[in-house]
Amino acid sequence: MTTSADTAIRTEDFGALADGSPVARWTLERDGVRVRVLTYGAIVQTVEAPGRDGSRAPVALGLPDAGGYEEFPGPYFGAVVGRYANRIGGASFVLDGTAHRLTANEGGTHLHGGARGFDKRVWDAVEVAGGVRLSLVSADGDEGYPGRLDFSVTYTLGPGGALRLEYRAVTDAPTVLNPTSHLYWNLAGADSGSALGQQLRIAAEHITPVDAASVPTGEVAPVAGTRFDFRRTRAVGAGYDHNFVLTERTAADGGDAVAAELYDAWSGRVLTVRTTEPGLQLYTADHFDGRPFGPCAGIALETQHFPDSPNRPEFPSTVLRPGEEFVSRTEYAFSVR
Repeated sequence: MTTSADTAIRTEDFGALADGSPVARWTLERDGVRVRVLTYGAIVQTVEAPGRDGSRAPVALGLPDAGGYEEFPGPYFGAVVGRYANRIGGASFVLDGTAHRLTANEGGTHLHGGARGFDKRVWDAVEVAGGVRLSLVSADGDEGYPGRLDFSVTYTLGPGGALRLEYRAVTDAPTVLNPTSHLYWNLAGADSGSALGQQLRIAAEHITPVDAASVPTGEVAPVAGTRFDFRRTRAVGAGYDHNFVLTERTAADGGDAVAAELYDAWSGRVLTVRTTEPGLQLYTADHFDGRPFGPCAGIALETQHFPDSPNRPEFPSTVLRPGEEFVSRTEYAFSVR
């Protein structure tokens, strides 16, 4: 074990995938919060945080071994998904006049990077101050995307055990990029059943409505007077897989805006989400079937650019060009009420 920037860091073997590829697990610990990260899928396997009574419990859904993540790939438990989080309609887009056909892995739609996105790769890992940086190379043509992409995500623990994610990427040809972390939160404990009674606030006055394929229609609709209004804290409830347009934007000094706050009255745990991203996907996992978790066992709060942005010029751009560096930050901070 090493200690870097007040964070205890250790690494260990975590078995192997079906093809024999070894997987490592990194553990970060600071101020009562413990996080475990896998080199497979850059997956956050566990997050443990203290509650009102001081006891520490797992508050993110995860699986006990590497094989489990191969057996249950669809929920994307704790993984970094990319190149493009969420959906691209028609599994295609046009960039600079050239059409690009992507892998269609949800009917006719491209979802979370395709059939073998970032979540299904073994990443390189290196220790950095306060955490671990995982990186991979996505080749030109990967799942249909243009350009070679050099991509990394850095996990660190800040004061109070705040889990910080920083994404960076460069490309050698124009492409699109929209990564996110697919963590599922249950502040009462990962094995406590439905999380829908937990209290949620989202700093959003609008959503991007979707069609029958869950692809944005292009409309930006107000949340006022609808079930999407989380401007004041209330119980989450079921039936959400929607992108919220965040109203608080990145501060001029580079600070990150508060996107959401989740609260569990039973344990007293509070999760505050800050991000540089313009959107947040709320997903309540209604379709979990009990293998390995039941319906609504966790709540995903995916910080992102908007779904289908490559086909929606009115949405914030997700284009990355040579000579530019993509940088995105999200922080999950823990407290007790």
